[in-house]
Amino acid sequence: TVVNVSLPHIAGSLSSTPDEATWTLTSYLVANAIVLPMTGWLANQFGRKRLLLGSVAGFTLASFFCGFAPTLPFLIIFRVIQGATGGGLQPLSQAILMESFSERDRGKAMGFWGLGIVVAPMLGPVLGGWLTDNFTWRWVFYINIPIGIMALILIKMFVFDPDYIGQKSEKVDYWGIGLLVVGIAALQIALDKGQQEDWFGSHFISTLVVVAVVSLAALVIRELITDHPIVDLRIFKRRTYAAGVFLMTILGFVLYGSTVLLPLLMQTLLGYTAFQAGLTTMPRGAASFVAMPLVGIMLTRFEPRKMLFFGMAGMSTALYFFSRLSLSAGYTDFMWPMVLQGVCTGMVFIPLTTVTNGPIPKEQMGNATSLFNLMRNIGASIGIASVTTMLARQQQVHTSTLGAHINPYNPGAQSMLRGMQQMMMNAGSDPVTATKKAYAAAFGMVQQQAAMMAYNDAFLLLAGLGFAMLPLIFIMKKPPKSSGPVAMH
Repeated sequence: TVVNVSLPHIAGSLSSTPDEATWTLTSYLVANAIVLPMTGWLANQFGRKRLLLGSVAGFTLASFFCGFAPTLPFLIIFRVIQGATGGGLQPLSQAILMESFSERDRGKAMGFWGLGIVVAPMLGPVLGGWLTDNFTWRWVFYINIPIGIMALILIKMFVFDPDYIGQKSEKVDYWGIGLLVVGIAALQIALDKGQQEDWFGSHFISTLVVVAVVSLAALVIRELITDHPIVDLRIFKRRTYAAGVFLMTILGFVLYGSTVLLPLLMQTLLGYTAFQAGLTTMPRGAASFVAMPLVGIMLTRFEPRKMLFFGMAGMSTALYFFSRLSLSAGYTDFMWPMVLQGVCTGMVFIPLTTVTNGPIPKEQMGNATSLFNLMRNIGASIGIASVTTMLARQQQVHTSTLGAHINPYNPGAQSMLRGMQQMMMNAGSDPVTATKKAYAAAFGMVQQQAAMMAYNDAFLLLAGLGFAMLPLIFIMKKPPKSSGPVAMH
């Protein structure tokens, strides 16, 4: 997310259009999504510590070359490498932390670790905007280098593989790898470029969707019948895990969809700068920052499913409050729902991961966490694609509906237009020009209100999805009283 606000600067610096510059985001997401489900298998093949060292080293080196990039194709190539090496960082780090702490302390450890997962995407645009405005977009990448070097030193000193992780000489599932790469890449590109290309009005997007559906269907069949799957889908036989992964997918849809909507609303309709929009969303990140460690401690005393229920209900309520905003909304109208959403985010992520991964044996945890992360990312991609498409379509609908009321037979509309025309004439315009300006101003008002109504519709959809998921929580089995939180997504 730190790169998002830098895209116009990247496009201008590398002599490309803004649409071409978005491939720096798409390329990272595609490579990241491909590697995520393979992480558990790769760790078993090459060793978890060795894979983690390679991932951090590759990510750090790719960050340097991204910052150095003289052309856009050069940048995209190293964004692919950055995405591929960064894909395993979350599932690997959560598996290592899960095994490094006792049952009693895992909740606290995962609570603190969750700060990075939830708060960092919220702070990314603020940091990216500050670095770009005060230095250059290249520092968005260079900032990773000292952190990566420090991480390499600490991993080398303190991370060790458990006995059941190590180099294994199993038969490689090449068909599974091929179908996974083609299916996930096609799906991710289709979701990322769909709205821009007019979805199924584009032959390119239609082809990608067909390729994705066929490849992923073949992948499921292949992985269920082979003895050495690249992604072990048999883990979905566990009812609690399957329900938890589905909930995580919807949660990614809801959370990332709302994370995209709020800054857009502030900047396009309310006149906020990118930095001001980032500051306005800070209460959500601050609330999550405080709530995460507390939730980790509270899980030793309260049943995770109950906390998950109240967390999802609170998050959906916050989204409902956003659906009631208007063009006159001020800072406090955003602040309190954001605080509620931030606190409830902490109440959702850790309990959901606890209940979902609780019954999974340690030997299968790498595969389980990889799929958990993958589905969260796919849910996020579908959510972002859905809300941006809905914004465009609903704005057209509301513009048509509201515009129909500005006609010669509406006394209120005619009175407003005459007043605006007189105001333009008082400012020095002739009657013909004043009439044109009055109609243009009225159309601008209609477009603004239609856009606000479209945002309200999108937030209402996200709130409804959140409330609809509440019954699924009770499909999941109640975790044993002695087990603590086991992993963060």
